[in-house]
Amino acid sequence: MTVPDSSAFRPVGPEDRAGHERPAGPAGHTPGPADGGQPPASAAGGPVRLDGPWTHRDVAANGARFHIAEMGEGPLVLLLHGFPQFWWTWRHQLPALADAGFRAVAMDLRGVGGSDRTPRGYDPANLALDITGVIRSLGEPDAALVGHDMGGYLAWTAAVMRPKLVRRLVVSSMPHPRRWRSSMLSDFAQSRAGSYIWGFQRPWVPERQLVADEAALVGRLIHEWAGPGTAEFPDDAAVGVYRRAMSIPSTAHCSIEPYRWMVRSLARPDGIQFNRRMKRPVRVPTLHLHGSLDPAVRTRSSAGSGEYVEAPYRWRLFDGLGHFPHEEDPAGFSAELINWLKDSEPDR
Repeated sequence: MTVPDSSAFRPVGPEDRAGHERPAGPAGHTPGPADGGQPPASAAGGPVRLDGPWTHRDVAANGARFHIAEMGEGPLVLLLHGFPQFWWTWRHQLPALADAGFRAVAMDLRGVGGSDRTPRGYDPANLALDITGVIRSLGEPDAALVGHDMGGYLAWTAAVMRPKLVRRLVVSSMPHPRRWRSSMLSDFAQSRAGSYIWGFQRPWVPERQLVADEAALVGRLIHEWAGPGTAEFPDDAAVGVYRRAMSIPSTAHCSIEPYRWMVRSLARPDGIQFNRRMKRPVRVPTLHLHGSLDPAVRTRSSAGSGEYVEAPYRWRLFDGLGHFPHEEDPAGFSAELINWLKDSEPDR
């Protein structure tokens, strides 16, 4: 394990089997079929609207424009990405969900990917309204929300704020917001693992570090947060895609802003009010997924989140996986997700 340096917001990360830090992919590498079949960026869509079996379009919601990729027909499943990624992190789940009879939609959160980069609006309450606004803009009465990392934090929030619009909730690699808050403040191990969040609180420096050397830090973070035994992810092609997306102007700043709010609001009235609001229980069936070797969000930090759910709650730990179970083991993750979504009586 490497000791984090909060000045460079580097969390504790795994090492490879030889005991050395795993290198990120080379800068400027263009992914293609020879790199494991990852799709290249389309000429028209640049680094965001990547080619695939899905379709791209924009929808308006909550005073902004959001880019989505969608596939299939049926009940809506809305997929929410985390940091430092964008909608493409769900490239494996989109076709799997469509084949299973769902309308699968992956959106770019505010300020990321192909969505609007607004000067403000990065608090979790407003970001959750982005999500529920997209559900309405898609013409659906509700959706099953599937969120990873920051997307999971916002999925928890949306399920509390707009329960009528959330049919089911699936969260990966992120505890309930109240559990996250208590863990970061009282658990030294989690505070150290999340040292990158403390590092984000400095002005401008984190943004510059994220985009330096063609966003090389993005590749390093993904390598460090992934499970040490995963051979397929991260590969150079996937890392290259994420690095190019982060290099889009203003993306680094907008990606960091939600984390700044999460820390700077701890003692402010708006943060205290949000924390109190999140006392309301989640009343929709919830599936909570986590990698056993996640170095960014410790298992013990997430495991207590069920106390905030007054509905069927299922905890699933993926043995040997890190922070990105949906990419490290896409087939296993998709099977778990689809089986649970199709279960008419998800047990506690």
